[in-house]
Amino acid sequence: MNMNGQILNVCRRTVVSLVQWVDADHGRDDFEALRKKPDQVEWIRILPFVILHVGCLGVIWTGASLFSVGVAVVLYLGRMFAITGFYHRYFSHRTFRTSRMAQFIFAMAGASAVQRGPLWWSYQHRHHHRHSDEVEDVHSPTLRGFWWSHIGWITSARNFPTDYSKVRDLARYPELVLLNRFDAVVPLLLALGLTGLGHWLHLYKPAWGVTGWQLLVWGFFISTTVLFHATSSINSLAHLLGRKRYDTSDNSRNSFILAIITLGEGWHNNHHHHMNATRQGFYWWEIDISYYLLKILSWTGLIWNLQPVPQSAYENTRGIPPLRTIQSGHSNTL
Repeated sequence: MNMNGQILNVCRRTVVSLVQWVDADHGRDDFEALRKKPDQVEWIRILPFVILHVGCLGVIWTGASLFSVGVAVVLYLGRMFAITGFYHRYFSHRTFRTSRMAQFIFAMAGASAVQRGPLWWSYQHRHHHRHSDEVEDVHSPTLRGFWWSHIGWITSARNFPTDYSKVRDLARYPELVLLNRFDAVVPLLLALGLTGLGHWLHLYKPAWGVTGWQLLVWGFFISTTVLFHATSSINSLAHLLGRKRYDTSDNSRNSFILAIITLGEGWHNNHHHHMNATRQGFYWWEIDISYYLLKILSWTGLIWNLQPVPQSAYENTRGIPPLRTIQSGHSNTL
C-alpha cells in the first residue's frame, strides 16, 4: 500500500472510531473479519473510556461534600444492582421473567453504568460461559494475564461488535437493539443531569457545598470508574483468587470479598457450576444482595419465575456437607 493509501486507511479508521462513540454498530458489517483482527488497543475508539478515568482527577479541584459522596455511593450500588441483577442474571442467563416494559427500564438502568449495551454485554458473557478459560475466552486471566482480562480485552476492536445471532432472544425487541446501538445516550443524560442538579443545589442550597462540577466528578466519573473495576474484578480476580467448591472445567472461584463489593457476583464458582439459578450465593451464609433485592421485586409482581438452585448443586460439592447436614435449623432459601 502506498503512502496515500495508508493515510486514507488511517483517516477511514479514525472516522469509523469517532462515529462508534455515538453508534456502536457502525462499521460492524463484516463481523467475522472484525473477530479475526489481532488484539491491539484502539486508542481513538476508547478515548471516552480514558476520559472517564481521567475525570476522576477533577476531585483535586472540586473537592467533596457529603451530598456528592452520598450520590456516588447510591449510584454505585444502584447501578451495580442493575448490572448484576439484570444485565447478568436476566439478560445474559434469563434466570427470571419480567414484562417488556420493565425489561426496557432495567436495560436503561444497566446502560447508565457505562458498560455498553445489554445485548453486547449478554453476548460477551454467554460467549465467556461457552469458552471459560479456553482459547476462545476473550478475558481469561489464566491464559491472557490479569490486566488483559481486567481491562485490556475491551480495548480491542475484535471485541467491539455485538453478534446479534448469539442473542436472538433479546434481538427480537427493537427497543433493546436501539438502546444497544446507541448505548452512550443514557450515560450522557446521566452526566448532564448530575451536572444540572449540582448547579441548582449550588444556587439554591449553598450551605450544602455542592457544585455542578463536583457532582459530575463524584456522581459520574468516580462512581462509574469504581463500578467498572468492581464489575471487571469478576472477569479477572474471580478466576485467580478464592476457593473452588465445584470441579468446573474452568478456574472460577468463590470470594466473599468480591461478593460484597459486587452484591453477590463473587460466588463465581457456584455460578459457573449452575449458571441458570437466580441465586449465586447457594448457602444462607453466602451473602448475595442482588438475589435478596430480586426476591423482594418478585413479591411485587414486577418479576417472576426466579430459578432455584437445584438439589444436585448441594450434593456435588468439594468438602461442603450436603444440604440436610448444613441446615441445622437455618433455611437455605429465602
